Amino acid sequence: MKNQTFTASIWQEDDWFIAQCLEVDIASQGESEEAALDNLIEALELYFESPQPSLKPVIRKFEAKVSAA
Repeated sequence: MKNQTFTASIWQEDDWFIAQCLEVDIASQGESEEAALDNLIEALELYFESPQPSLKPVIRKFEAKVSAA
């Protein structure tokens, strides 16, 4: 994995700080600005993590009746 730079908008709502990534629609919160940013970093890392399925998915074709509106 490589490091990538993102931009966060951080604001306070009541007792919580909210950190929102401006490039990707992900947000997190914390009891301080630093905690909110740390949680946002963790959320982004999980978001971009490659999925590791425990079972091989089954791919099937199917038909469905839909109205031609």
